[in-house]
Amino acid sequence: MTEWDKNDETLIRALRQGNPRAIARAITRVENPGIERLRLLQRLFEETSVSAYRIGITGAPGAGKSSLVQQLIPCLAARGFKVGVLAVDPTSPFSGGAILGDRIRMQEQIEETGAYMRSLASRGSVGGLSRGVNAAIHVLEAAGFDIALIETVGSGQLQVDVRFVADTVLLTLVPEAGDIVQAMKAGIIEIADVYVVNKADREGAQRMRTDLRLALELGAHKPDWNPPIALTEAANGKGIEELTDFILEHRAYLDNSGAWETQRLQHLRWEMESLAQEGIEARAKQAIDHLFEQETLLKIARREENPYPHLQKLWEQAGANG
Repeated sequence: MTEWDKNDETLIRALRQGNPRAIARAITRVENPGIERLRLLQRLFEETSVSAYRIGITGAPGAGKSSLVQQLIPCLAARGFKVGVLAVDPTSPFSGGAILGDRIRMQEQIEETGAYMRSLASRGSVGGLSRGVNAAIHVLEAAGFDIALIETVGSGQLQVDVRFVADTVLLTLVPEAGDIVQAMKAGIIEIADVYVVNKADREGAQRMRTDLRLALELGAHKPDWNPPIALTEAANGKGIEELTDFILEHRAYLDNSGAWETQRLQHLRWEMESLAQEGIEARAKQAIDHLFEQETLLKIARREENPYPHLQKLWEQAGANG
């Protein structure tokens, strides 16, 4: 056990100084559910005034999300931002931790810009995020980062939870992504504020941009924001400056329209519900373990004991009548 584990004040002081080891230690503590997470989050809430601008990068596997993040780091840093990256990865079936994938190649940008990058395990989430991502953002805010890039796990068309975390959502597509209208029906395409047709050197990129614009005009979107479509080649950095302009234009739109506060309140509710749900799940598991241990299950299986009065009691204790 380190001194940081024994003394929250020492850890928070190191966080304020931007100590990478302290950031890593704090994220490890808040990534796992429990009292220790909440205790540290309470102290961070009391000590932190920075609110990071949150940019979510989502899209199907192979769309080039990691390459986009790699290029956005120096571009945003050059505009005066201190950038933190949270990359959600599939969970290792052996360690339970994140599988790092190709994150190692971002190291050069991280060292040159003073950015920070951390992989988080998805831990079975079907929404493309880790449950610990909001808590990790609060750690980055305590360390003075004013932009958080959040890359979702490449999990197909269900990764929509990013809309409850990010202020600006980038949806990354590739020219061969298929029928745009069908993608609209799938749901994920409707959450974006900025669209990115990556690998735009491939055939069909301009046609995809045209089809996407037509599909967006037929759909329902924010009345005052017409989502831009960037063509990028993240592998060589083409189009990244324009994409950065689009991102910051959306930030200005949120600020000027008053949508920022409304959106942040929605995000806050989702975060609080997630934390409360974890506590309820832990309490429910304890109750289930107590009520239905092996001996009790055997009695139920032999019809020697009726389980339903016990379950009714749980509902009564919860104050529910549904």
